[in-house]
Amino acid sequence: MNLALPQGFRAHVANVGVKDSTHDFTVVAADAPCAAAGVFTKSSFAGPSVLVSRQHVADGTARAMVVISKNANVATGQQGLDDAHEVVAGVAAALGCAAHDVLIASTGVIGRTYPMDRIRAGLAAIPSPLPGTDALVVAHGIMTTDTVPKTASATVGSSGARVVGVAKGVGMIEPDMATMIAMVFTDASLSPDELDATFRRVVDRTFNCVSVDTDTSTSDTAVILASGAAGAVDGSEFESALFEVCRSLTTQIARDGEGATTLIEVVVDQAASPEQAKRVAKAIVNSPLVKTAVHGADPNWGRVAMAVGKSTTGHEVDQAAVVIRFGSQEVYPAQLGDAGLAALSQYMAGDDVRIHVSLATGGSATATVWGCDLTDGYVRINADYTT
Repeated sequence: MNLALPQGFRAHVANVGVKDSTHDFTVVAADAPCAAAGVFTKSSFAGPSVLVSRQHVADGTARAMVVISKNANVATGQQGLDDAHEVVAGVAAALGCAAHDVLIASTGVIGRTYPMDRIRAGLAAIPSPLPGTDALVVAHGIMTTDTVPKTASATVGSSGARVVGVAKGVGMIEPDMATMIAMVFTDASLSPDELDATFRRVVDRTFNCVSVDTDTSTSDTAVILASGAAGAVDGSEFESALFEVCRSLTTQIARDGEGATTLIEVVVDQAASPEQAKRVAKAIVNSPLVKTAVHGADPNWGRVAMAVGKSTTGHEVDQAAVVIRFGSQEVYPAQLGDAGLAALSQYMAGDDVRIHVSLATGGSATATVWGCDLTDGYVRINADYTT
């Protein structure tokens, strides 16, 4: 089923032979330079794509985004940086715009330079105008080990303006200002400053709240472009639509985590601060012991208690006041007998498991984060990733 890009955007998706015969070269462009914002990994090993895009989006405008999948072009030295600039320049030439109006993202194996002869051929073959309008095809084009394409859309209030997002990411997911690769497009009209501030707020509540394996990527990139073709919109309505799209993409990433069989949602409330709530929630969702317990449908609440304990101090929480629930069922301090635990195991065998912890600090801060179980499939995928 097709998912149309918002007004003012067109796309080109192709295979240029980066690794195999699947799509690996994607360009999405606006009809003209437009408001743009981006957030990126803080990794000290950030790849050339991140370095180039940070620089190009700094003025709050962009025209296009190019994504090369199956090769991250990270830890490739000056050659890798030169290659990233060449790709951007080639896309700009095809579109008839300045190179600084083009952003770039790359995803795949680290430590290998682009196969530039193949990519140059792909650049030369970019059609004019770009022929595509289907976001689902774009989502397919940026996949690596993803098992499904990830798309989401929402309408901004009654304005008719749309927000459409695509993302990829199943492993090396632990964000720091961004996560995986996400591209969001809207035909709403917003100033660059308003777009940037709104996007950062939403990213902090969505993409920055997902973790698959605690490993921050060298290539994390999340970008939004606003063509303005649908006109001005209410700011709060736009933020609600953007949150809906990014939250959906976030949960799709967690659900498709490498080898995953279960989506884990962790809610921590009654915290003293948002920072504390998020810190504790991430400690729970990142715990290998919690993740394996969920995979085994084992309601071992002691592992959740352990995660709360290691992420806080005795001055922060009173363990006797903390409440732990699986789903809506309290398991601590009120505890279930064997029959109750057996029944709860049936809940944990489902596709979605919610862990809810109330810290009872007297505060009202809340955080929700998402992750997935840890399976032998994750080990197998990553044991064989480059060989």
